[in-house]
Amino acid sequence: MSPYQGDSIFWVEVDRIHPNPFQPRKTFDEAALASLAESIRSYGVLQPLTVTRKETERPGEGISVQYELIAGERRLRAAKLAGIREVPVVIRSAGDTDRMKLELAIIENLQREDLNVVDRALAFDRLVKEFGLKHIEVGKRVGKSREYVSNTLRILMLSDEMQQALRTGEISEGHTRPLLMLIDRPAEQKTFFQEIITRRMTVRDAEQAARRIATERTRKPDLTPELLLLERELTEKLGTRVRIEKKEQGGKVLIDFFSVDDLAQIRTILSRGRETHVDARHESQTSAAPVSDDGESQPAATLKQPEPKQEDDLYSISNFSV
Repeated sequence: MSPYQGDSIFWVEVDRIHPNPFQPRKTFDEAALASLAESIRSYGVLQPLTVTRKETERPGEGISVQYELIAGERRLRAAKLAGIREVPVVIRSAGDTDRMKLELAIIENLQREDLNVVDRALAFDRLVKEFGLKHIEVGKRVGKSREYVSNTLRILMLSDEMQQALRTGEISEGHTRPLLMLIDRPAEQKTFFQEIITRRMTVRDAEQAARRIATERTRKPDLTPELLLLERELTEKLGTRVRIEKKEQGGKVLIDFFSVDDLAQIRTILSRGRETHVDARHESQTSAAPVSDDGESQPAATLKQPEPKQEDDLYSISNFSV
């Protein structure tokens, strides 16, 4: 037996159709709705909405018939904007459970690719928590793999700020993978999130950077407190991630950059710091010329300046240049 009432299309007044309480989609593009409304004014609603029919008996008034939307909320909203009085609908049997309504709404949005990743994750989460479905069962119902469902649900582990960035398109779904690699290091995860947005990092660059950050935990004990401090100072000064790798003899400094412009900016900062350091030394040499017994100053070139101690300047940022 068909779940639809004879597979027929009925015309129903828009004011009698109530939204689906299980609609997973929370945000609708106003410009896209206006465009669809204009199309509906010209050509009408080309694809019927899916609803269930509810009859309510009212004392002294008889039976009141209302409809609950299952699929087609975007078309319904646009029809109201267009001033359309009636829309075509297909009526499903009233026996649909709440879970079925949620599943149908999710499936419709997935088929149309209308759900953003956060709303999709919230919809899957409702199926798991409210209806007790396992990840593999959710996957079967929406035509996706268990891994797809599990990875989607992990997005809800991100902060509200990161989820909002996903909704607005500041970051993509691909960026969530490297962010989730740092889920147990919230401070570094937040800094990395801001870096992704500021530098407009690609997903590939973000994944490589996240792997480097994740491996820092194993190497940190190898660095002295002085080197850790220098690493932080260089990171702040250059505005990008800087890592110091210490070896038995010496080591190396690794500076991340993501474009030629980034590299040029880093070079400018380092060069400026070097010039400032040289000017400061020159000024200290020429401003303290000694005076002889007869009141004549001696040439600055004859001054013997004290040699700076090596340990004093060892960790100075000014000693780094390109």
